Amino acid sequence: MKTVTISLNSIDKVKSFVNAISQFDFDFDLISGRYVIDAKSIMGIFSLDLSKPIDLAIHVEDEMDEIMDAISPYLCNE
Repeated sequence: MKTVTISLNSIDKVKSFVNAISQFDFDFDLISGRYVIDAKSIMGIFSLDLSKPIDLAIHVEDEMDEIMDAISPYLCNE
């Protein structure tokens, strides 16, 4: 499992993010404070405070390079 910090601060970003990760058959969780939601759920994402960066937990060991390429537009620069 790998955790990265992402930013989804617009409706268009949320839609394109969900489309990008839905092509993978792995589990993705978004963690904001004490809330953990399925990252493939648009409704779940909109229940979070999107004005702040969110942690994305990627539950996979292989294909990490492909996943990181797909989510690169949403990664926070830290």
